Amino acid sequence: MASMLMSAAGLRVRLTSAAQTQPPAPRAAKTHGTFRKAKKQPRTASVQTAEEAVRRYMEDVEQPPEEDCIICMERLSAASGYDGASDGQSLSPGAVGKFTRCGHCLHLLCMLAMYNTGTKDGSLQCPSCKTIYGEKTGTQPKGKMEIYRIPQSLPGHSDCGTIQIIYSIPPGIQGPEHPNPGQPYSCRGFPRLCFLPDSDKGRKVLELLKVAWTRRLIFTVGTSSTTGEPDTVVWNEIHHKTEMMSNVSGHGYPDPNYLDNVLSELSAQGVTEACLEQP
Repeated sequence: MASMLMSAAGLRVRLTSAAQTQPPAPRAAKTHGTFRKAKKQPRTASVQTAEEAVRRYMEDVEQPPEEDCIICMERLSAASGYDGASDGQSLSPGAVGKFTRCGHCLHLLCMLAMYNTGTKDGSLQCPSCKTIYGEKTGTQPKGKMEIYRIPQSLPGHSDCGTIQIIYSIPPGIQGPEHPNPGQPYSCRGFPRLCFLPDSDKGRKVLELLKVAWTRRLIFTVGTSSTTGEPDTVVWNEIHHKTEMMSNVSGHGYPDPNYLDNVLSELSAQGVTEACLEQP
């Protein structure tokens, strides 16, 4: 009988019997946990409107710099190219704001329009330097993330065993955050098996991938870059290694730069070591 416990991320974990990997990998000898559904994340606390989200992380600029807005490409001294976005808002077409940390300036209405085309989760991302303000969440459908340990080493990591991740997402119906709400989406190639070295850095990547999973950032619904199929579940800019004992596709080992590269990709999504320190 499976036993239940709580994971460090606060999600339910179910210990199960070991699963078999694809040949030539040996049987996964030890399970590391199962993360069930990637649920919709709550809005950032106390953010009620799009304008409040913009105001939270941007401050007014009285004298705009002599440069173009990176979104509408109009001069900052001129009105925003998205002045229609001001309906029901108190922002004027010429209002310019500056991000509180990175300092980049743009029209407030342009940022408002950009926010309204996203997940509306209370977070902002600077379109110039990609700095994230708040907690970014994505549009990943519900599914399951299973984690196992394998005693066999990956090529290039002979000093440790292997972590195997199995992602399972079933077909479903698109929600309002997806490209075609109410239409079905497909899930080709699932379950997807991925591999990490069971080293200190590999385990850190695993913990950050758990955070990315719960924030719905690993997959999204879109058009497949390999088949051109629309309305299907695709990777979302966090690369995974899907080959264990070879690197025929370029998605395997050895790859001495992979762990550093995926840490950078996670950071670009707002998932950093600081997330692991949060209660």
